[in-house]
This record gives sequence, structure tokens and C-alpha cells, in this order.
Amino acid sequence: MTKNNDQKILELKKQIEDKKQKLSKSKKFSPVTNCSIEIDGVRHNIQVLGKDVAQSLLIKLNSYALSAKDLGILDDYYICGYKLKEWIEDLKGRYNHITRKEEEQKLKAMENKLDHLLSNEKRVELEIGEIAEMLKD
Repeated sequence: MTKNNDQKILELKKQIEDKKQKLSKSKKFSPVTNCSIEIDGVRHNIQVLGKDVAQSLLIKLNSYALSAKDLGILDDYYICGYKLKEWIEDLKGRYNHITRKEEEQKLKAMENKLDHLLSNEKRVELEIGEIAEMLKD
């Protein structure tokens, strides 16, 4: 019975590793703006925003963008020296960065749980395999 469980655990760990690989290939946050935006008299540093605040600001700026587009001034609309589109791009980048980090943490927690569920025999087998692989080099 433990061999079936061990096999299932190793398959799940493989799926987690695949997801981690996909996450690592996703776009990193590299801002276009200086990341310091003032909206409604409040200054925000995009690089330290939490997910909820980033989401709220993104929604607010998107409503500005929709209005500016309707008025035909979207390309000429600047906030704190940067185009509105650039702020939206940076906020999307920050929001995606936070979401990616959350997903990485969830995957790591699942991986740790699976590691604890492996049988002692399988853990020893994997450790021996790792050592043998290192000695090949």
C-alpha cells in the first residue's frame, strides 16, 4: 500500500515541479515608471503595495483610462509625469508579481506536505539516488 502512495506522491510532486517551472518562466516585474504615484492626494509606492491596494488602484486607473479614451485624450493623459497606460502596465505587473509569489508559496507548502507523507524507505531511496547522481559529476 505504501508503494502506491509513494508513487502517487511522486507524481504529485512532479506536477508541482512543472507548475513551479511555468511560474519561473512568467514575466518578472520590471517597472516603466518611478513607481511613486499620487492619486486623490495619497502617494503610493507600487513596489510595496499589497494585492488589494494594487487591485483597487488598477481598477481606478482603468476607469480613468476608459473616460480618457471616450474623451479622446488617452495618449495625452499623464499622472506624475508618466502616461496613464504606463501606470496601468506597472500596476498589472505588480499585481501579477504578488499573485505569482502567492502561488509559489502554495506550491511550496504542498510540496512540504507531500515530503512528509513519503514513506521512510522511499525517502532513503531518493536520498541515495541524489548522492549517486552527485558522484557521477
